[in-house]
Amino acid sequence: MSKFLVTGAAGFIGMHVAQLLLARGDEVVGIDNLNDYYDPQLKLDRLAHLRQQSGAERFVFEKLDVADLAALESLFQGHRFDGVVHLAAQAGVRYSLTNPHAYAQSNLVGFVNVLEMCRHQKVAHLVYASSSSVYGGNVSMPFAETDAVDHPVSLYAATKKANELMAHTYSHLYGLPTTGLRFFTVYGPWGRPDMAPMLFTKAILAGEPIKVFNHGDMKRDFTYIDDIARGVVATLDRTPQPHEGFDRAHPSSAESWAPYKVFNIGRSEPVPLLDFIGTLERALGKEAVKDMQPMAPGDVAATYADVSALAAWTGQSPEVGLEDGIQRFAAWYSSYFRQ
Repeated sequence: MSKFLVTGAAGFIGMHVAQLLLARGDEVVGIDNLNDYYDPQLKLDRLAHLRQQSGAERFVFEKLDVADLAALESLFQGHRFDGVVHLAAQAGVRYSLTNPHAYAQSNLVGFVNVLEMCRHQKVAHLVYASSSSVYGGNVSMPFAETDAVDHPVSLYAATKKANELMAHTYSHLYGLPTTGLRFFTVYGPWGRPDMAPMLFTKAILAGEPIKVFNHGDMKRDFTYIDDIARGVVATLDRTPQPHEGFDRAHPSSAESWAPYKVFNIGRSEPVPLLDFIGTLERALGKEAVKDMQPMAPGDVAATYADVSALAAWTGQSPEVGLEDGIQRFAAWYSSYFRQ
């Protein structure tokens, strides 16, 4: 039995990762600040769901903000962690346009606090959430970890790129093994209400229009939450080692002479937005009223993950296709909201 810290445990991905760790017999300490970026009741319900799962007696939750260094120090003094899965962050591309300081506190201050705690406790492996948004203005598809990520188009993306740089520094200076995961458009049961699947479903069922940005000319690498959780846990189980043959004259941004890795985690199957909407319409049995909009600031037209490196590293590949995933999501939505 191992003991893991999962930050952002009341979040969408955090809940599913904690659930998977508990199911295989590990101890999990979960933390979350339960902020009101979206309805905290959903976060509380996720925690309640976790406490109903097999192995719930091995789950401990503390309300804690990673930007609060003193509180984080107290937590680490009370536990010895075999690994840390850092998923706590201020999420959302569009929200970063109007609330930049929230991102600086959570994604930058909070991340360096987690790095410091892992460094001082000599944690065996830190796995942390990066984002597909780091690819920014890059239009070369599919996105590969070796691509340049120097042109972010939102502050959120910039903070995630900064996290990768900060992690590398700690891997180099202190030998802290770190792995960053660039998530690609995660969806499924218990999802975030600010993301398209929840926003669209709520509007479609209410007969209200959905905003279709860039007039529908968009593609997303929609990835089902169970595939994401399995990938995170498989990554956690394999600790990066220094790459002795690393070529500093021709450096790769995905690895290092230090114990450091960065991987894409997605389905590697970009879906046109209008096809996604059509799949959701069929699952709900109702047609959407579409409000065609121009491209939103900070957004990108397409995402498409090359996930071959992660598959080679972990032996894990995505299993759930869009049609199946949307059916599962729609069934959960109907049950949770009683619709």
